[in-house]
Amino acid sequence: MAMAAAAAASLWQPQEEGLREICSLLEAHISPNSDQARIWHQLQHYSQFPDFNNYLVFLLARGEGKSFEVRQAAGLLLKNNLRTTFSSMPPTSKQYIKSELLPCIGATNKAIRSTVGTVISVLFQIVRVAGWIELFQALHQCLDSNDLDHMEGAMDAIYKICEDVPEELDVDVPGLSERPINVFMPRLLQFFQSTHAILRKLALGCINQYIVVMPAALYMSMDQYLQGLFNLAKDPSADVRKLVCSAWVQLIEVRPSILEPHLKNVTELMLQANKDSDDEVALEACEFWSAYCDVNMPPEGLREFLPRLIPTLMSNMVYADDDESLADAEEDESFPDRDQDLKPRFHASRLHGSETGEDDDDDDAVNVWNLRKCSAAGLDVLSNVFGDDILPTLMPLIQQNLARTDDDVWKEREAAVLSIGAIAEGCITGLYPHLPQIVAFLIPLLDDKFPLIRSITCWTLSRYSKFIVQSLEHPNGREQFDKILLGLLRRILDTNKRVQEAACSAFATLEEEAAEELVPQLGIILQHLMCAYGKYQRQNLRILYDALGTLADAVGAELNQAKYLDIFMPPLITKWQQLANSDKDLFPLLECFTSIAQALGPGFSQFAEPVFQRCINLIQSQQLAKVDPAAAGALYDKEFIVCALDLLSGLAEGIGAGIESLVAQSSLRDLLLQCCMDEVADVRQSALALLGDLSRVCPIHLHPRLQEFLNVAAKQLNPQCVKEAVSVANNACWAIGELAIKIGKEISPVVITVVSCLVPILKSPEGLNKSLLENSAITLGRLCWVCPAIVAPHMDHFMQAWCNALCMIRDDFEKEDAFHGLCAMVAANPTGAVGSLAYICQACASWNEIKSEGLHNEVCQILNGYKQMLGSGGWEQCMATLEPAVVQRLGRYGL
Repeated sequence: MAMAAAAAASLWQPQEEGLREICSLLEAHISPNSDQARIWHQLQHYSQFPDFNNYLVFLLARGEGKSFEVRQAAGLLLKNNLRTTFSSMPPTSKQYIKSELLPCIGATNKAIRSTVGTVISVLFQIVRVAGWIELFQALHQCLDSNDLDHMEGAMDAIYKICEDVPEELDVDVPGLSERPINVFMPRLLQFFQSTHAILRKLALGCINQYIVVMPAALYMSMDQYLQGLFNLAKDPSADVRKLVCSAWVQLIEVRPSILEPHLKNVTELMLQANKDSDDEVALEACEFWSAYCDVNMPPEGLREFLPRLIPTLMSNMVYADDDESLADAEEDESFPDRDQDLKPRFHASRLHGSETGEDDDDDDAVNVWNLRKCSAAGLDVLSNVFGDDILPTLMPLIQQNLARTDDDVWKEREAAVLSIGAIAEGCITGLYPHLPQIVAFLIPLLDDKFPLIRSITCWTLSRYSKFIVQSLEHPNGREQFDKILLGLLRRILDTNKRVQEAACSAFATLEEEAAEELVPQLGIILQHLMCAYGKYQRQNLRILYDALGTLADAVGAELNQAKYLDIFMPPLITKWQQLANSDKDLFPLLECFTSIAQALGPGFSQFAEPVFQRCINLIQSQQLAKVDPAAAGALYDKEFIVCALDLLSGLAEGIGAGIESLVAQSSLRDLLLQCCMDEVADVRQSALALLGDLSRVCPIHLHPRLQEFLNVAAKQLNPQCVKEAVSVANNACWAIGELAIKIGKEISPVVITVVSCLVPILKSPEGLNKSLLENSAITLGRLCWVCPAIVAPHMDHFMQAWCNALCMIRDDFEKEDAFHGLCAMVAANPTGAVGSLAYICQACASWNEIKSEGLHNEVCQILNGYKQMLGSGGWEQCMATLEPAVVQRLGRYGL
């Protein structure tokens, strides 16, 4: 090490004055009251000097007499600079930096050691093993030194390397007889027995990084590693115990076969760890139950532990005294939301076709994962695996906690309500007969004095929404439904923010299930929602918009009555006028208007003009903000464009041809073409959805740039684009089909390009994406229908795959269009299609009923034509290859 330091000194020496200047700049940099913008500017200026990074490493490594904070700041600045500039540095600087870092691996100050480890790990990611052989020699010396600072410094550096690029230590390197990980692994396993907790922790942390990549070095030492984990299970250090639990969880997730022989012992250990006095250890252990069930391990292995596991999960579901939700729960509605209180929101761009999105249950306002939530998730997973078998253990615990009504045990009561919600899906068979009693018990809790009991009761009731709606036809079902509905509406007007949020979210879930069952109460619902609208702060307003939009989706045109419109439209329009074009609170309002426009249909016409114009202005100002934020008076944010495009789609869908005069007087066509070519996939996705919607209602206004639209849409279907952005391809495919129906032969120039892209999608073995597959089959059919002469010569390339896809599509007008195309293909080239006849028959049999008499007759004609063409022998032969049910369904075509 001393020789390395001497060699470094011969490479470069700092100037006193430069050192002083940089030191004072770093002191200012770490001072809380300094002008950071000015300092940043000066640091940028110094960065121009070729040896600036030499000064930084000199300060980090040799800044004796300087404060540790300044030396650390120099190291962190060096780390950031290396990422961007190391490759272009002069070779002497590169050598100098490397040689100065190595002697500091074992620095006596912990903060300096840690910073050196971080810089080494970043530099290692750039140069890799082969570019810094000396590093491994230095790390080796430190590990063998028996000096705690040196061993800890080396382990810290190795841990950071393993964390960032574990696979880089598992490579053959010229000049080294062994792969680095092969040399380190035995040493790391030895450290499991070290008397120093920090070395046990770092060694275990390093090896855990290799569970997923599993190098030979770990695989060959697996027995020793597992034994080490068993030995460390009761380690005095909570950090070590946490890493032991993390190792078991990772092993069961990615290498369950390794654990199988030890599963009973590991499960017992995890059950004990789940009760650990340290919450972080208990949380890590609690992850094991979901992991166990997710990898489809035989559930019987877990069954014997349920009588002890379920009570543990129940007691861990009780709020911890330091849970930040407890403090949040005190905040009433008069506290304005600060910007940092607003959770990030994500707008899902419009997608045409099968609904593939899953709604995530977001049951808590503060999305911090903790032992309580993990335990509830574990109970949910167990209920889905073991179903009603967990009820004999769980229900007495729930009943016992609910029976305790004293104020000082409210948290236990709250946990009992949470657990009833957690098992709603898995145990519904056993619970369903008792649902009226459960609901009757929960409804009074909506008025409990403790806000967190009120909020969790909203969530738990929402988890039973589907069954509450199913019970409507039972005696007293309507009464039960109304009680829940009115109870949730009461809570929407709670004075506590947390309860407002839970009630609004729960109500939105109930709306989705109840749909038209809400109609009798529509006036009361709207009055409550608009009363909340007048008093909510910003975060909860977003959730309220969602509840209102969901209501519009649920009841549809029922909303289009003057008595209802008078309740909710004026406040929404007032807010719409108040919000600036750069205000992000506009997003949820735009989404809400989208649902309302679709629900009201032509009834939205009276509001359409200002809404349409605002959307155009939003898109224009954002296109400007992209190139010149100062001129636009706003920073670019794609969400504005996406939400505006989606609202225009909602308008087109709602008021139909009524949008034509608005489009005619606007610059929408050119803006839309620009958006269809945007580099951001979400923008293209929404733009292509709008292209399809406009094709349906006013294709005439797309005409002047029709070929450009077609070329841009077709381009989204090439294999690379499909791979990168499947949802964009999906909407492009749908839009082309919609255009084809409206413009007929004018689509000819792109037909072959589009067909050649659709065929690989239909043939893709992995089945890509259900929605894209269906849209491809429909669009191909529409192209066949309008341009049969162009497509027919190529049909032997796609007929079988196409027919398979057509079988998957539910009966509707789009499927009818596709079958018009199928009939046109066969009519254009009957002998060409005869080789695929069995597939054509299956597709025809996939209908429940063809509503269009014309299409029904066409299908009859084709099938009967083939029957005559083949003669009875050939036809029977074809029928023999089909399932009996398919042959039976073909009977409806008069065969």
